[in-house]
Amino acid sequence: MNALETHYLGLTLTSPLAASSSPLTDSVEGICRLEDHGLSAVVLPSLFEEQLELESLGLHADLERGRHGFAEAASFLPELTSYNLGPDRYLDLIRSARERVNIPVIASLNGTTPGGWLDYARLIEQAGASALELNLYAIETDPQRSGAEIEAQQRELLAILRDAVTIPLSVKLSPFYSSIANLARGLDDVGADGLVLFNRFYQPDFDIVERAVVNSLTLSHSAELLPRLHWTAILSGRMRADLAITGGVHAADDVVKSIMAGARVAFMASALLQHGPSHARHVLAELALWLDAHEYASVAEMCGCMNYGAVPNPTAFERGNYMKVLGSYGARRDTPV
Repeated sequence: MNALETHYLGLTLTSPLAASSSPLTDSVEGICRLEDHGLSAVVLPSLFEEQLELESLGLHADLERGRHGFAEAASFLPELTSYNLGPDRYLDLIRSARERVNIPVIASLNGTTPGGWLDYARLIEQAGASALELNLYAIETDPQRSGAEIEAQQRELLAILRDAVTIPLSVKLSPFYSSIANLARGLDDVGADGLVLFNRFYQPDFDIVERAVVNSLTLSHSAELLPRLHWTAILSGRMRADLAITGGVHAADDVVKSIMAGARVAFMASALLQHGPSHARHVLAELALWLDAHEYASVAEMCGCMNYGAVPNPTAFERGNYMKVLGSYGARRDTPV
């Protein structure tokens, strides 16, 4: 067996380093390059609920006809035909990629409310996707909606998808739930085969001169890995679903930490965008050297060795450790240099 081999969503992967959704995964050529440089799986860019609802209701043509008469109103909606590939081309991408590459191709649906757009999951399965990721990217602005309502709706979405397809399903979460552990267990109970921690929310900036909201998108860095390690270690060993980390994976050490926390896969995007797909070869080579130097026969052997149930002092993951961290920092600050 390949020492780097891992299993995720019932799929056998050549290594724990996979490519998360990015512009590098939105074409067959890009996916082929990622496979050539050692990535073990790819997640396609998300199809959004809004795209699929417009497609199914045939509203886009009506919006185009009214553009000149109601230009201001139309401007509130995104130009959905220019985003991503569109539903039909998305299915073509899945089919073409599966013909050209041997690695798993994971499709992604992004939505928040039950609706007809979820029927599209069947078409994704029929197109040959190896698995499907439900991306629960939502910014809830209604103060009347409780967290319990939102989480119940998200479990319902997953349950609908689970009934619609037989391919493996993962759920990509944000870190901003009041009880991540409880939500994770609920999603596990209704059929999640995997949980991906965590989504990176869009963070708009302000132009203080023009008083305008400015689009802002920054690439990740390794420091962003920490909350993902924290929650993966807490959840590891407590549920059936496989765990994956995305966000902050840049180097071999980041992959090692992810696996030790209990993740089966470490998804990379920003580092590939910064350094190119060939960066994956360097990371995998360093990972193999690390395993050999520390006498691990495989990544599977070290998976979860630093999770909540495995470390000698699990309170390091809990509230009490916060005081220790603050105290240790104060002690360092007062030490003469």
